Amino acid sequence: MTELELRKLLSELRAMPNETEWLEFKTNNWQDIGEYLSALSNSACIHDKTYAYIVFGVEDEKHRIVGTTFSQYQKVKGNEEMLSWLCRLLEPKINIDFYPLQVEGERVMIVRVQSAINTPIKFSGVPYVRIGSYKKKLDKYPEMQRLIWTKEPMSVFEKGVAIRNVNGDDVLGLIDYPSYFELLGLPLPDNRSAIFDRLKKEILISASDELYNITNLGAILFARNLNDYETLFRKSIRVIIYQGKNKLKAIKEQVGQKGYASGFKGLIDYINDRLPMNEELGKVFRKEIKMYPEIAIRELVANAIIHQDFSVSGTCPMVEIFDDRIEITNSGKPLISTLRFVDHNPQSRNEKLAYFMRRMNICEERGSGIDKVISECEYYQLPAPRFIEEDNYTKVILYAHKTLRQMDKEDKIRACYLHACLRYVSGDYMTNQSLRERFGIVEKNYSMASRIISDSIKDGMVKYSDPESNSKKHAKYIPYWA
Repeated sequence: MTELELRKLLSELRAMPNETEWLEFKTNNWQDIGEYLSALSNSACIHDKTYAYIVFGVEDEKHRIVGTTFSQYQKVKGNEEMLSWLCRLLEPKINIDFYPLQVEGERVMIVRVQSAINTPIKFSGVPYVRIGSYKKKLDKYPEMQRLIWTKEPMSVFEKGVAIRNVNGDDVLGLIDYPSYFELLGLPLPDNRSAIFDRLKKEILISASDELYNITNLGAILFARNLNDYETLFRKSIRVIIYQGKNKLKAIKEQVGQKGYASGFKGLIDYINDRLPMNEELGKVFRKEIKMYPEIAIRELVANAIIHQDFSVSGTCPMVEIFDDRIEITNSGKPLISTLRFVDHNPQSRNEKLAYFMRRMNICEERGSGIDKVISECEYYQLPAPRFIEEDNYTKVILYAHKTLRQMDKEDKIRACYLHACLRYVSGDYMTNQSLRERFGIVEKNYSMASRIISDSIKDGMVKYSDPESNSKKHAKYIPYWA
């Protein structure tokens, strides 16, 4: 925020008659700041506020400016910096901004915290809430918890502003507008007015008097350099290459600078150029083929971009390459169960971002991308991908080639389940024969496939399509949810 914007905000906050559920005034007392940030963030969600505030250096009764020595860099317990301490103990991760300001000869600090989104914010494992101007434990107010879980988010990331009040030359210098026209197959206009009209129509920029705002959507997709955007540079995609099968030694780390759309082809080329190769024997010559199918890499990276939770601060989409696998991670818990990625239409937090990526053919049409990933893994006879769901992130793991003997029981059941899903959404059934073909098992060893199917049934992942049938030889199988 600019100094002018901060001064205006401070005046508005001081003009409030009293502290509120989303506003707290303090001088220097910061010992319970973590609990206050939890309470204010949760209360901001309940009261339909995008942000909540703690203002240090202003007294809480008459709102007089008295000054403060508070700093986000001061030490707390264990000689840890406050900002690091707060980021570690507040869950889920949220954006916290610190804005120092000189007013009336005194130092003021505005602390702005993002509103909770569908999950109560906890400090040191405990969620808090404001009742009037009092801080209380949220667990005692189940109706307020329910409001947080069910309330629609107040703001949409794509419509937010990345940079405000810049002139036309700055817009053209910050936005890679030629990529926009090229990726959509449109002719580049020969005049500035037509370029700006198109960017405004797509909500990549917006007019602000005689100046312009660059939206988050415009910046995250078409930034010439994300480092130019204070709120977005930490969303640059990271690619880390490790030596061996663990994270003990990183060989190389590359952080992307371009927007997701304008830099996508270069990103995928960079990843593919650093993947291990397999040697295939042809009729005459040996030839090298990629260990992992490019379609799978492309789709999973695009998914990580589209489905990330931009409200989680300090995180970015990440691709980690090991000797035996690739891990692709994005912030945010998936909106649907990982077990239903194949059959369920995906739900995206960032619909406009997803819409753009599909229009530019960067990712597949809705609902077909994960199908292709699994199909490609089967075609390459790789282990089935693994989808991992955690509170604050989603991870997909692609594994390098393993023989059936090298796969463990979990690998086999996961592959069997996803094969059954893929067959079902294609209007077909899994059979012993289809599973043998998936694993490359010869017909005489049909019992190996039968054993995998039996284990998958016991694990509750697949079931008979016709439970009344007595024919084992011609049995057909479907996923558990069908």
